[in-house]
Amino acid sequence: MNKQMVDKMGYDRSITMFSPDGRLLQVEYAKKTVKQGSTALGIACKDGIVLVSDKRITSKLIVPGAIEKMFKVDTHIAATAAGIISDARVLVDRVQLKAQQHAVTYNSNIDTLTVVKDICDLKQICTQSAGLRPFGVCMLVGGIDDDGEIRLFVTEPYGLYFQYKATVIGEGAPEIEPFLQKKYKPMSVQDGIKFGLDAIKQFLKNDFNTERVDVVVVESSDRRYRKLGNDEIKGFVK
Repeated sequence: MNKQMVDKMGYDRSITMFSPDGRLLQVEYAKKTVKQGSTALGIACKDGIVLVSDKRITSKLIVPGAIEKMFKVDTHIAATAAGIISDARVLVDRVQLKAQQHAVTYNSNIDTLTVVKDICDLKQICTQSAGLRPFGVCMLVGGIDDDGEIRLFVTEPYGLYFQYKATVIGEGAPEIEPFLQKKYKPMSVQDGIKFGLDAIKQFLKNDFNTERVDVVVVESSDRRYRKLGNDEIKGFVK
């Protein structure tokens, strides 16, 4: 075993220790976990948000509807994830409570950015506290705020966030990202659903079927989280 490998093994055992070249190796491992996770994408449309996720069913005996990849943060905010989904569930539980507390305290809906910042604050704490590990999950959070603004964010494992018009996370990102870059344009929610499904289908190819994907929308008309049924999804892939 050469000296470089020995050094790397030493510096990746603690999240609080920087390597000599300024890297937090545990954070980089968390990012690799996300890249191996099942694909999820989001699209900010003219009249709402569309989230599409691949549930990556690994056995014919699994009940597809029992796989949780979409999360309702509040009536007007939806989320999905790539990476360790149990990590995502913990984060969603936290912001669901925060959304409820905000509604009771201020008699108004929490805004999407506040939810994103709360998720990222906890993720960041886990990059500088001994005895913890980074959250091995990247989350897409989309919502429509009280002022009507349509917002889509990605939260990274290390606590940074970015706002997007359309984006993809997970194993399908290298193939789907160029498709989004080339084909994305302002569109309606109905067109966004078809666009998102086409992108996932392009990646999965023969493995694609409607039971394997989840689609959630939040439309400006009612600002309500809505998960599409399998029959409705089939109507968009004909």
